[in-house]
Amino acid sequence: MNINQFQQELFELGVKHGFSDMELYFEREEKFGCGIFKGEIDSYETSEIAGVSFRGLFDGKMGNAFTEKLDEDSLLFLVENAKENAQLSEDEVQEEIFAGSAAYQEGSFYSNELKKVTIPEKIELLKEIEKHIYAYDERVTGTNFFKLQSEELERHIINNKGLSLQEKRNYIYMYVSVVVKQGEEIKTGFYVKATKDFSAFNPEVIAKQAVEEALSQLDAQSADSKRYTVLLRNDAAGSLLETFSPIFSAENAQKGQSLLKDKVGKVIAHSALQIIDDPLLEEGILGQTFDSEGVATLKKQIVKDGKLVTLLHNRKTAEKAGVETTGNAYKSSYSGVLTVSPSNFYIVPSNNSFEELTASMEEGIIIISLAGLHSGASTVSGDFSLAAHGYFVKDGKIQNAVKQMTVAGNFFELLKNIEEIGSDLDFSRSNISSPSLLIKDLAVTVE
Repeated sequence: MNINQFQQELFELGVKHGFSDMELYFEREEKFGCGIFKGEIDSYETSEIAGVSFRGLFDGKMGNAFTEKLDEDSLLFLVENAKENAQLSEDEVQEEIFAGSAAYQEGSFYSNELKKVTIPEKIELLKEIEKHIYAYDERVTGTNFFKLQSEELERHIINNKGLSLQEKRNYIYMYVSVVVKQGEEIKTGFYVKATKDFSAFNPEVIAKQAVEEALSQLDAQSADSKRYTVLLRNDAAGSLLETFSPIFSAENAQKGQSLLKDKVGKVIAHSALQIIDDPLLEEGILGQTFDSEGVATLKKQIVKDGKLVTLLHNRKTAEKAGVETTGNAYKSSYSGVLTVSPSNFYIVPSNNSFEELTASMEEGIIIISLAGLHSGASTVSGDFSLAAHGYFVKDGKIQNAVKQMTVAGNFFELLKNIEEIGSDLDFSRSNISSPSLLIKDLAVTVE
């Protein structure tokens, strides 16, 4: 049964069972993943998952149900389960089915050229990259993670208020972790990139970047454990921003799980900080013209000149706060519950290059990667204590790699202690990104 026929029969049955407003959400996700180890396929997976969720208003309360099957039996299953869930609902603020926004912008999030790339071409790319990795330096011993993954997502929202929306997006993701060994010292280097342009993957460039980063970590030395000026490279800064992005959710603030509650209109960061959420960004990997409630999305400023302009809202949190939704309703899948999440969320870059930021440091630490982000950071308090790798800087020049460090601080304080912002914003790693950030001081403990 196709989605349109299924929707029509579902809504007809819903009316017979006492539902008024109704919505059907359909999602199909197609994935391919492959890993290579020494010329041989190490992992291989293909999957296609599709399903629908049904939301409906029954006796003034919203009920939900979902299924992976679009058949006759699923119609009654969805209606009966949604009715049962509605009767059990105790939400103070009830969700509503959205009739639609006045206008929707166009977006370009799907690449037909990427769709044409064959699986043999993807596997051949991996093999070519691996050849360059081993040929680059005799100290390369292998890869401990080397994978390519492509993903395509299609979604539809249809309701009985006249709304009918659909769109698709796709991207391909490369993750390479190279291992090098010198004597008894073993280090790793990474290459990570997500894109809609398959031709953007250059085997020689990928190998060079991953291997050189691993080699740069050799001959690591100790350093005094103290407070340093710290330069968070763009990938490390992006990882930290992504970890703490839940603090900008109005849902979390209303639950008392974010210290940004009641901070809209107040200064929360250095005056140079600007944060944008832009679901229409073509180079972003989470582009969408409508959110999971069918609300038209738009580019919006979250932080302007260090001042919090707005939290991220869906329609439910916006009603509770007495404001307009920001179009950030989100479902992790067709079976997920409605929540709040950023789209392409980023710190606006400046004109300072990474090299210029490094040259400005009299003495400090460059952080190129962070680990333990889930266990070592509290989005409620803002405190973090994270394993880190990077370099020691003296008189504006990198002196050496530093043995494993722990960097500790508080994210809310870090936002206020930003001294400079870099120009190297890069959306190829995540939908949440940052240029390099020069931080006045952080506590660094070296092994």
